[in-house]
Amino acid sequence: MLRSYRIALVLLLLLPATLTSAQKKAPLSIHTLRLPAEIADRNNQFSGLFTYGNQLLLLSESRLQERAEAKVYALNLPSLDRQLADTTQALTYQKYAIQHLDMIRARLDSACQEYEGLEGITLVGDTAYFTIETTTPSTYCYLIKGAVHAASATIVLDTDYLVPLPKPALTDNSHIHNAGFEAATGYNKSLLLLFEYNYFRHDNYALRIPNATRLPDIPQYVPVQRLLFRITDLVYEGNNRFTAINYFYNGADDSVYRPTPTDPNARLVLDGSGNYQNYCRLISLHYKRDKISWKPLFELPQEYMTYNWEGLAAYRGGYFLINDKYGPSGKSTLLYLRRR
Repeated sequence: MLRSYRIALVLLLLLPATLTSAQKKAPLSIHTLRLPAEIADRNNQFSGLFTYGNQLLLLSESRLQERAEAKVYALNLPSLDRQLADTTQALTYQKYAIQHLDMIRARLDSACQEYEGLEGITLVGDTAYFTIETTTPSTYCYLIKGAVHAASATIVLDTDYLVPLPKPALTDNSHIHNAGFEAATGYNKSLLLLFEYNYFRHDNYALRIPNATRLPDIPQYVPVQRLLFRITDLVYEGNNRFTAINYFYNGADDSVYRPTPTDPNARLVLDGSGNYQNYCRLISLHYKRDKISWKPLFELPQEYMTYNWEGLAAYRGGYFLINDKYGPSGKSTLLYLRRR
């Protein structure tokens, strides 16, 4: 009898703490921005974000093979602040034309590496860096750079700067479907590039370029703690810490990203009937002692799981997120995740 009483008392004392934990609010509130029609057009297929001065840069995939325009849109950050405070306010923007991308694509074609689109964007000073994704059979992705000219609203690419990035491969030497170095960020005058897939049973690694101002002989390999799902964008937060989009897309061609049902992480992407479903979270990465570790940061609410989130930028303690053309809205969708 006394033993039963003690057990009941312990459970009673634990109950308030359990309820408090369950009712803990999410650390971020989510706000949808109202984009101008030109930018909301799903055919832009945005693939990256970056804050530059008083602008939020939106990278279009610039799929030249589909006769798309090579461009970066720039939303005025003060106008974003105004709309976040008052949803009736319109956003102001401009468009940067990317020059000479066709010449770089021609170089890839001559090397039998097939251009697919621009995937990552980051800046060091007034120099913009882009990662190029190639078709799955191609051996390399590429890093390119260009000078940003605000007065003429152009980004002029340096056609001599073309850094091959060897794609990690499976043990049979095949490549991961539609995977490239999607996530790129500048930090301490260096660049860090993360591959989209980091769940190899052998080595998983990022690429670091210590001096981004000149062509490196060989990018440095940085081991990455094994990580499920895609990495689609990356932002530097200071003190060797980064935040990234960790996204799972439930597509037939993306089965390599699916955890087995016995994997403890499968609960994140399996519904009650055992079917795979889309999933998205932000994770925090730490670059320490020449390796990168990670931990979960924030899981998106269910209504945002079916968007294919491709771009991430940190701003005032929160984050901007943008999708490509995939998602229930049928258009480009820009979110701001504000800390409560």
